[in-house]
Amino acid sequence: MFTGIDEVDWASLRHAYGSAEDVPALLRGLASTDRVERETALDGMYGAVHHQGDVYDSTLACVPFLLALVASREVADRAGIVELLVSIGTADAEAGLSARAGVGVRAGAEVFVRLAGDADPSVRRTAPGALVRFLDEPVRVLGLLRERCTVERDDRVLLALTEGLGLFVGRHPAHVAEALELLTAQSSAPYAPGPRLAALGQLAACAPDRLPPDLVPVALGLLGERSARRPAGRTGADCPHSDGLASRLRRLRPSDEEGSQLLRTLHRGLGDRLDERKALLQGQLTCPDVVDRCNAVWMSAGLFREWRADWSEPVALIGAQLGHGEGRLRDAAVSVLEDLFTLAASAADDLAALVTSRPDLWVRLWERGAPTLGGPLKALARSGDRRAVPALSEVLDSPVVPDDLGQVIGHLGPAAAPLAPALRRRLGETRLDSPGVFERAVPLLSAVAALGDAEAVPEVLRLVRGVPVGLRLRDAVVESAVRALDTLGSVGASAVAPEVVPVLRELLGTEHAAVAAGALWSVEADASAVLPVLTAELAEGRPRRRPAAEVLARLGPEAASASAGLRRMVRADDLWERVSAACALWRITGDADLAAPVLRAAWSENPYTRRTITTCLAALGPAGTPLHDLLRAEVAARRRHLAVPGGGRGSQDVLEDERLVGACGEVLAGR
Repeated sequence: MFTGIDEVDWASLRHAYGSAEDVPALLRGLASTDRVERETALDGMYGAVHHQGDVYDSTLACVPFLLALVASREVADRAGIVELLVSIGTADAEAGLSARAGVGVRAGAEVFVRLAGDADPSVRRTAPGALVRFLDEPVRVLGLLRERCTVERDDRVLLALTEGLGLFVGRHPAHVAEALELLTAQSSAPYAPGPRLAALGQLAACAPDRLPPDLVPVALGLLGERSARRPAGRTGADCPHSDGLASRLRRLRPSDEEGSQLLRTLHRGLGDRLDERKALLQGQLTCPDVVDRCNAVWMSAGLFREWRADWSEPVALIGAQLGHGEGRLRDAAVSVLEDLFTLAASAADDLAALVTSRPDLWVRLWERGAPTLGGPLKALARSGDRRAVPALSEVLDSPVVPDDLGQVIGHLGPAAAPLAPALRRRLGETRLDSPGVFERAVPLLSAVAALGDAEAVPEVLRLVRGVPVGLRLRDAVVESAVRALDTLGSVGASAVAPEVVPVLRELLGTEHAAVAAGALWSVEADASAVLPVLTAELAEGRPRRRPAAEVLARLGPEAASASAGLRRMVRADDLWERVSAACALWRITGDADLAAPVLRAAWSENPYTRRTITTCLAALGPAGTPLHDLLRAEVAARRRHLAVPGGGRGSQDVLEDERLVGACGEVLAGR
């Protein structure tokens, strides 16, 4: 296995952490008879030699030895090494080291032919995907898959063979017909329910015309049959608890990872067939088996993040899981509902019941790090339900107040008004010299701004004036405080002006000039006081030009003297600077011929710009009509604007998308 390993100049090769001279020990560790040593070695391979999917020269040097390891039946845990080889060989690159890694693995692909019939079923499960990816003989590959489907008796290996057939269809269009026949056969009896579900998932992705017309009841029936066969008490909780990275990752997986993957694959294959996906999800959420319901809850998160639809019924069913005694299911439901914001409204009754009955869940304490607002209370508040207010009030009055509490206040709207005195008090109690002032103060600032609480101005000014120079994130705290004054000034200028104006004028000569000018404009609406400052900021370069342009846009025609600087900025390399300048120019000069093409290009290039552009079009009114076609297309689209296939990305994507769609609708309606 290790012939020639000492002849490699490992010290001259590199991995993620420098010299690769430790790699021979890792390779030998993979062949150890000690399980912990093998796991540690595999962790080291992923952590250094193939760090985050990267390929190094040392990774290339490892490939022949990894192929020799999986070829030896004396080596335990070969399945993990095959998975490592597949990852190395499919690294995302068309040239360079990653491409050479693919060539290296393909050169040894004959070993995967032998592994397809290995005595160890865990090894057999890894072979089909490797065969399809690396053996460049499609006719032979298909023959091997067909043979293994005929003789294989392990359902989990059959699942891998089915996935391999689906992968084969995508990679070898000239040989699709026979592969589809195999998949169609596997979707019917006498195959077991798991492999049949797997085949349906692959057909949904590559040949939806071969799916049964009653797909949803068929799939749910198979799910029920599969669950009935699951051994009692087998939830995955009894996996070995070693301290290796690979073991820790396994413990974070769903309790029935296989079942989760089966339904996730079927959903993904159905794509935008949302009526079927919704019916399937609702069936999953009403399954008698708690593990199936838990899988459905976790899977739903990606569905909600990716697609626009009326999700009120499945969300209500997720809310119904909150009353279940099984902690894993309840925690899964809370986690999903937290990120739905207003879409969680149909689960609000169940959330409110849980919040009322379990005050111990209002605040979550961590072994390390500051306490955070508990999931049920956070989800209820984010949904905009006023029943969160009494609990939030009690939390604000308690000795331990989570730093993130202020972040949920704005979602409650006017219903949160009773919290204003406590928020002011907490803001006033914030230690200005504390290293954690940013984490404590900024959420509270957003809360008092959202409530339009002009009485909080003294506490906000205290932050502007009092945070010591040099303190961690001081500038960010000051900027957040000035932006809060901007908001408060726009909702109650007469009450704010006397004490705020001198402070803001002092800031006009600092790095906070643009945001201070914006707040001063909200309070005084005096262009002569802020226009010279903002015009000068345009000449300062990044990052000061963009906030200056954003404030100039608010001045409208009164900022005409700044148009020359904005025209130069429209040609900036930075996309966001171009967007800010184009919005400002259009609002100031009415020059749609220059601004509209810039904004149209940005809309397509970066979906994160769409909220900003829509806000600009709302301010323009009828003058923004040249870009209304973008808004109509956005409202008609089924996929969320920040979504990626599979429902990835950030936790606030649903909120951002719902706000965008609402804003587009208001602009188109002329509101």
